[in-house]
Amino acid sequence: MSTLILSIETTTTNCSVALSRDGETIVLKEDYSGSYSHAERLHVYIDEVLKEAQITPASLTAIAVSKGPGSYTGLRIGVSAAKGLCYALNIPLIAIATLDALAHQVKINEGVIVSMLDARRLEVYSAIYNFKHEQIRATQAQILDEQAFKDYLEKANVYFVGNGVEKTKGLITHPNAIFVENKLPSAEQMGILAYHKYKHNEVEDVAYFEPYYLKDFVALKPKKK
Repeated sequence: MSTLILSIETTTTNCSVALSRDGETIVLKEDYSGSYSHAERLHVYIDEVLKEAQITPASLTAIAVSKGPGSYTGLRIGVSAAKGLCYALNIPLIAIATLDALAHQVKINEGVIVSMLDARRLEVYSAIYNFKHEQIRATQAQILDEQAFKDYLEKANVYFVGNGVEKTKGLITHPNAIFVENKLPSAEQMGILAYHKYKHNEVEDVAYFEPYYLKDFVALKPKKK
């Protein structure tokens, strides 16, 4: 019997939904327009993905959700939708680290991958992976400067991917720095990761699962008129 997993990615401006069969993505819907549209599009995309695959929600094996770090509001919307589906269908919830899935967009034979998401000002959320996509440095919030990632850049090519690249390429000029531009986290890479987790019963407690914000949410004060 096939393992059908619906993956939801809402941590950045890309509202992305994919359906995978035994780890292979078979349908993908996403909005790369650059504006947050999750509240309007997420459930529409879920319906469209299922219709295109010609399956009913009852056929799903599990729901995978990108757990962060990322946009506070985006994470809340994605996780709420995933939890609702899991409750309604009585199926498992699988959490995928956003930076893990993002790193899988880069295929290399040597060097390392820095998976990064834009945070405030000169800050990024980043994690580092080897060419096998094994994490070799934990996820952290860090302030960028000219010395950032120097230890890795001195040893091998470093491939930077994610929406933190734009601010990074203006600071880091090392010849070993390679910038993979215009890439956002996508549900397309989540299917294979979710499938492996499902096979090893690495699922979440739906009632208690919370997104990985990395940092506390800070509400910005409205500008004075």
